[in-house]
Amino acid sequence: MKVELLEATPNPEKVVARAARNDYMSEYGADMDFEEVMADIDGDTLEEKKETLIGHLLSHGHFGPFEHVQATFHVKGISRSCMAQITRHRHASFDIQSMRYVSFDDVDPEDVAEGELVVTPPSATDPDWIGRNQKTGAVDEETVEKREEVFRESVKRSVEDYQELLDLGMPPEDARFVLPIGTEVNMVMSLNARMLMHVADMRAAADAQWEIRQMTESILDYAAEWCPLTFDYYEENMKNRKNRLAP
Repeated sequence: MKVELLEATPNPEKVVARAARNDYMSEYGADMDFEEVMADIDGDTLEEKKETLIGHLLSHGHFGPFEHVQATFHVKGISRSCMAQITRHRHASFDIQSMRYVSFDDVDPEDVAEGELVVTPPSATDPDWIGRNQKTGAVDEETVEKREEVFRESVKRSVEDYQELLDLGMPPEDARFVLPIGTEVNMVMSLNARMLMHVADMRAAADAQWEIRQMTESILDYAAEWCPLTFDYYEENMKNRKNRLAP
């Protein structure tokens, strides 16, 4: 998996602050310098004033101003399973690599058995891995070797069957039905800062599946650079309080 920030609102916390101050000002803020807009907020510098205001907004549940700033991420190599989870979230926009128009006829099934094209879950190779709703605990080396063998043979066979169906003239949009849910896709996702925090509430939590948790943590790393005051406060005071930011 690879996550990259494609584009984001410049000076996002200045936008958040202006939006929040608008709610309590009789003047028209767009005609005022930012220093004037923030004049009666506690702090010796503009950065301190922004930190005060953002902390106040988040601690009092005033999340609306955070909907005015947006970031777009490009995600490479997530499974269709992970894609199905993340696209359940409303108030986010997605473009997903199409398996109707992109075919995998040139992929070597032997490479698929070694990890290409299909995401391999940790439980296929790690005897100590414990997942949610797992009926058993850690297993011995012999058992996990058998797991890995079954998994790799299955995904290899699926791609072989897929390619044979293409050779038999079946369109990619129909042949794809035999591919596993672990097949990799690329995705572009856009969401505002409030929704990003809500996604993190749900998908960076300890009980989230390992893949979507990894993706969300990578997005949060970018968010910490993009909106540092906001996500510093989120990490310290709000993370893992599920659904707190649900619209």
